[in-house]
Amino acid sequence: MDDRGRVKLPVAFKEYLEKFEDKRLFVTSLDRRIGQVYPIVLWKQTKKFLENFSQDPEAAENLAFNAADLGAETEMDAQARVLFSPELRRELGLEDQPVHLYAFGGHIEVLSQAVYEERKRAATVKPVADFTKLRQAGMK
Repeated sequence: MDDRGRVKLPVAFKEYLEKFEDKRLFVTSLDRRIGQVYPIVLWKQTKKFLENFSQDPEAAENLAFNAADLGAETEMDAQARVLFSPELRRELGLEDQPVHLYAFGGHIEVLSQAVYEERKRAATVKPVADFTKLRQAGMK
């Protein structure tokens, strides 16, 4: 993240986002730990899902609140940079440090170094068992 709160996206992410007709993005966090960059069309689908989620309406309302509280619409600039609001940067601990990006579920996840290390530890506890379970469930 640069000193102005922008994250430079890799070429593959830039090309993915450019495929959407509507160039607006929604940048937020649902869990107040990991940032998400959604193409606006996919954010609208996620928002609708939260609005209609009846199994645990309180959980859905909490996530929707977090997204609204920390989120903002933006667009990727010509250099493939995406602006994060000051509130979001502070909440996620992203200011003046490198971030880690990965694509998941049609959006881009943005992790601070601390959250990345935590996720890495969790993901390496039982990778063979996790892989086997998902293959048995039909993952190719």
